[in-house]
Amino acid sequence: MKSLVPGVLRDEPQFTRLFIGQSLSVVGDRMSFVAVPFAVLSVGGSASDVGLLAAAGLVPMLLFALVGGVWADRFQRHRIMLASDLVRFAVQGLAAVLLLTGVAEVRHLVLLMIVFGTADAFFMPAATGLMPLLVGADRLREANALRGFVQSAALVVGPVLAGGLVALAGPGGALAVDALTFAVSAAFLARLTPREKAAEPTPAGSGGSFLRELRDGWTQVRSRTWVWSGMAAISVYHVVVLPSVFVLGPVLAEREWGGAAGWAVVTAGFGIGSIVGDVCAYRLKVRHPMALAAAALAVGSCQAVIIGSGATVAVIAVLEAVTGVAVSLFFVIWETALQTHIPEAALSRVSSYDYLLSTGLMPLGLALAGPMSDSLGVRPTLYAMTLIAVPAALALLCVPAVRRLPAHAPAATSGSGSVHTAPEVSIP
Repeated sequence: MKSLVPGVLRDEPQFTRLFIGQSLSVVGDRMSFVAVPFAVLSVGGSASDVGLLAAAGLVPMLLFALVGGVWADRFQRHRIMLASDLVRFAVQGLAAVLLLTGVAEVRHLVLLMIVFGTADAFFMPAATGLMPLLVGADRLREANALRGFVQSAALVVGPVLAGGLVALAGPGGALAVDALTFAVSAAFLARLTPREKAAEPTPAGSGGSFLRELRDGWTQVRSRTWVWSGMAAISVYHVVVLPSVFVLGPVLAEREWGGAAGWAVVTAGFGIGSIVGDVCAYRLKVRHPMALAAAALAVGSCQAVIIGSGATVAVIAVLEAVTGVAVSLFFVIWETALQTHIPEAALSRVSSYDYLLSTGLMPLGLALAGPMSDSLGVRPTLYAMTLIAVPAALALLCVPAVRRLPAHAPAATSGSGSVHTAPEVSIP
């Protein structure tokens, strides 16, 4: 039985604690994706109100992601994550109480989602930066693949659980369960004892340190060609490709695929493919993984043209499964590359720029997708999205620093805590 347990879980007890707590929390997150829209509709909200609530959760990333990155590099990362989980526990718990007692209004839910999104903005950079403090460098890819596996599986399991809970106890009941998952995650985070972060040459508490630390984080980004070009490609994926999934896909499903049932088949296909991609990433051993990642992103960027292809739902679901494999491969490799090659003391700041340029900008794409489809038509808009996204991913593959980035950090820079020098480590 022991051999069935992944090695990283057997050998890294601190990661195991994080993994268990976060696995439950991720399932809760996927449940909330279903519960929150129904919560808005249950209190008399409109489709526009559903969009407003989604934006309320994403916009704080634009405002606080960089602050979260600086704080995560300055303070204990797992404590920031713990505080974020406690805030999100309180937010979802309060939303559940308001819904279950029948006093919730759209404005209440919007305000709570703003607080939730703010806590998210602090959690994500800290989570990326925490991994090298829990897992040895040779196990980072395995750990990230396992986390990705749970996220992908939750794409399939979470909505099913949410649907059952909404039917039995209403949206408030589903959000109450989501709140409990944050409490469980917080309990596991409270028990973590990660190793100490590498110290910066200049004390973090020196005068004017926030702007200096923010500038040092940006130096880490712009001085590494593979980092800033990768962030640019990821931004295109979030702003151009994902709106085809979140906005135009459901519209086309409603018109031509029989509604939600057809769309559920397609999204399940993507989720299954994502699981396969995470399993492949767990076993992956290549000399230059970012070259594979860039090629995978090009495949994943074909989702818009697949959705608009006019093929049967079954064929689209199979093709979406292929893109799911590719997308999972890309993000596991990307996160592992950052954790491997970015100095530990600056990792959360670098990841905060990543989240700012991707998740933070996604509302722009979501807002533009609808008006563009109204003007051009749904299918022409989907084709245009592909003509933008695929070349952007292929351009990433053309960058020498991306193609040549080694799987392991050079010995001269491995484990360095300095954030005041940022050599281009991606070209041997």
